[in-house]
Amino acid sequence: MKILVCIKQILDPDMPARDFKVNAETKEAERGGANLVTNIFCENALETALQIKEKTSGKVTALSYGTDDTEDSLRKALAMTVDEAALILREGDSNPDAEAVAKVLAAAITKLGEFDLILMGRESGDWGVGQTGGLLAEELGLPSLAFVDSIEANDGTLTMRRQTDSGTETATVTGPALALITNNEFNVPRIPKTRDVMMSYRKPLEKFSLADIGLSAEDVSGSSFYEVTDLSIPTKDVQCEFVEGDSIDEKIGVLASKIQPVVAANS
Repeated sequence: MKILVCIKQILDPDMPARDFKVNAETKEAERGGANLVTNIFCENALETALQIKEKTSGKVTALSYGTDDTEDSLRKALAMTVDEAALILREGDSNPDAEAVAKVLAAAITKLGEFDLILMGRESGDWGVGQTGGLLAEELGLPSLAFVDSIEANDGTLTMRRQTDSGTETATVTGPALALITNNEFNVPRIPKTRDVMMSYRKPLEKFSLADIGLSAEDVSGSSFYEVTDLSIPTKDVQCEFVEGDSIDEKIGVLASKIQPVVAANS
């Protein structure tokens, strides 16, 4: 079975708040010195793909659309024992919308060949739009299912279990198909072995420009179906006043006199 996993590199969601800065002009978070990591739901998708590979003797390819820095995430995927990896170098907009990303991924997948199963994370940990997977399925003309937490492959048939508000559902489809993976206790990303990390830097990593996959910057630019009008870091002013008094009883009396009007106003 041939499986393709689309992954995205994002700012580390666990970065200290003091390191998070917003570029007011571009209305996006500044990368600066913050770490870049693979989106966690994409890693859940990678782990799911690798488990299927181990059961079916399949082949897993990782694909990403981003800058040269994204190579780090693809190398990590190779260290997790993904067989091949490819990067489409992003041109122009530093934060393309889901429709543009889906168009690029679809063109790259067409160039790479046919796959029995395409996996993606259910959403990204930065913007959290969660629409790229559905749009990619539409571009490729494939059936898709969201919030999938496990997949069983048997003789070309894919049995997918998805999470719902009221429990779980099971769907069966004959590939090719696309699934948006969510996390569960069984698809926690594996930690690469030291030897696999070293070997990942010896494996080839294909890089494509938009022209290589038959697109131009104009093909993936233009008006977006949504617009970020403002992005800012919330601020909260906190005022602190010390209660004064010569004794505990006096301090309690002063505190009570300050609290009483507030309690009366809210009662």
